[in-house]
Amino acid sequence: MRRAVLVVAVMMLCLAGRHAVASDDGVGAAKAQFSGDRLLRPQGYREWIYLSSGLGMNYSPTLGSHEMFTNVFVPQWAYRVFVASGKWPDHTWFVLENRDQQTKGSINKNGHFQTDLMGLAVEVKDEERFPDKWAYFGFGGDDNTATVNPKENCWACHENNAAVEHTFVQFYPTLKPIAQKFGTYHERGEAAETSR
Repeated sequence: MRRAVLVVAVMMLCLAGRHAVASDDGVGAAKAQFSGDRLLRPQGYREWIYLSSGLGMNYSPTLGSHEMFTNVFVPQWAYRVFVASGKWPDHTWFVLENRDQQTKGSINKNGHFQTDLMGLAVEVKDEERFPDKWAYFGFGGDDNTATVNPKENCWACHENNAAVEHTFVQFYPTLKPIAQKFGTYHERGEAAETSR
């Protein structure tokens, strides 16, 4: 009898854990939240899929004086759809985390490592909310909400240079071959650079 109770208890725990994982990983759990027209600061994004990092990347010909690391994350559900289709589903969102960098510290004598959070850039695909499907937001260090950036800022650059519908998959080495396999990869930004 005791063994039967133990087996039932273990099965219930397994089912409860499985349900929790499924609900945490679903669209609703990792979907952009708004208060009116303001995007709420994303929470738990470091548990999403990590896509890539850059150091000192700048899309403007004018060089910035302060290099930062950028780390890009996307929810697991959106990543799985992309891997299966080469396309981003509606309600996909990306978090680009800006972190300061340092060269010398502790035992490190060369190279760069990441330090303080400087801000977040967030890209949201919501075909019902935004007439142009994609919108861009910026969060300062402690901002809890953000309004959409003017269209001429991020939107135009992504429209003209993104390899896969408004996303810079050309900088995500694990996603680039997937998009190429499905025929969704466009070399707009790369073609523009090589033709100059």
